[in-house]
Order: sequence, then C-alpha cells, then structure tokens
Amino acid sequence: MKGFDEEDFLQLSGIQHFCFCRRQWALIHIEQQWAENVRTLEGKYLHERAHNSLLSESRGNTLISRGLSVSSSVLGCSGECDIVEFHKDPNGISIFGRDGLYQPIPVEYKRGSPKTTDADCLQLCAQAICLENMLACEISHGFLYYHEIRRRIQVIFEKELREKVYSMFSEMHNYYQKKHTPKVKPSKNCKACSLLNLCLPKLGKNKSAQTYIQTKLSENEEL
Repeated sequence: MKGFDEEDFLQLSGIQHFCFCRRQWALIHIEQQWAENVRTLEGKYLHERAHNSLLSESRGNTLISRGLSVSSSVLGCSGECDIVEFHKDPNGISIFGRDGLYQPIPVEYKRGSPKTTDADCLQLCAQAICLENMLACEISHGFLYYHEIRRRIQVIFEKELREKVYSMFSEMHNYYQKKHTPKVKPSKNCKACSLLNLCLPKLGKNKSAQTYIQTKLSENEEL
C-alpha cells in the first residue's frame, strides 16, 4: 500500500471529529476554525494531565508512557497517545535500555461517558495502527478510560474496525486535498458542538426558490 509523505499527514485525533460530523472536521482541520465550550475545556484539562511526560512511570512489569508521539505513513497521520502501557510479554517487542520483551497497549482518556457511535474506538484503533507501523508489532486491543464513569472499556481491534479507520482516513485526505467543506446536515449533535455559532446550521439549510419567494411575500404582507 502506497504511503503518504510527512507533509501530507493529517491530525490523528481528527478522525473523532470526522466521525462526529464531516463539516465540523473540515471547519477545524481545513478552515482552521475553533471555539471552546465546557466539554472541550474539560477534555483539554484531562488530556493535559494524561500527556504529562513527567508522570511516566514503571509499575511492576508494566511501563507507562504518557504523551507518546506516533505516526503512520500508511494512514497518513500523526498525533499523540494519551498513555501507552508496555506490558512484559514473551511475545512482545524489545525496548531500548530495558530487559525483556513488552506488549504495547494504547489507553485513551475521555471526559464523558461511552458514546453511542464508534468515534472513540476509531481514534484508539488509529493509535494502535500507528504503533504497529512504528514498532513492527501486532496490537489486539486497547482501552478507553471515561472520566464520568471512572473506569476502562476494552476495545478489540477487529478487522471491521480497522477497515473503517483506513476508509475514513482515505475520505479525510480526499476532502483535505480538495479543500472541501461539506454542507450543513443539521442533527441532534449540533447542540453539543463547540462550533455551533461558527457553523450556523439553521442558516445553512437549503431552501427552494419557491419557498424563499413565499416567505418574502408573507413578510411583505405583514408590513
């Protein structure tokens, strides 16, 4: 499979935005627009703590690395893992300066509770694919830690999930190369979006010429 050049890499975390809303992803990653809300600020604080490299540690047979930079020329993306746990495993990989072999397991931190979509699972799987490409290993699963319920959820990186990651990144690259921002498709997700006031989904609804004329005529009659 042909890989991407480093200058064409997209942000790994963007796959979560893309799954949530294609337009939101384009506004952030193509048009460089951003706005904060309570959800994004809480998530930012949680990730800053998880990414604190000074908190990297060793617990028994497990090494814990925070804020590990990863990339994949196959997916054409780069980013950081909140946490990667390296568990001592005879079938694992070697780590410079450490005795024995270790199996990497990515752990992603989320502020809320498990979602009804697979957005978080796709992001975690993309991290695993990056680690596999970089470390020449196979990773069967990872974990999503949800702050609201304060526990981990195991995610198995099955073939279907992996194929969806590749498909989405292919679509993202296609949008990015064309500098295309999709039209508004209002949904219940709009209320939770920090870009609501930038996107203006209600104004973006397509109306027919007939509906527009009738609306204007009605407004004139009321004057």
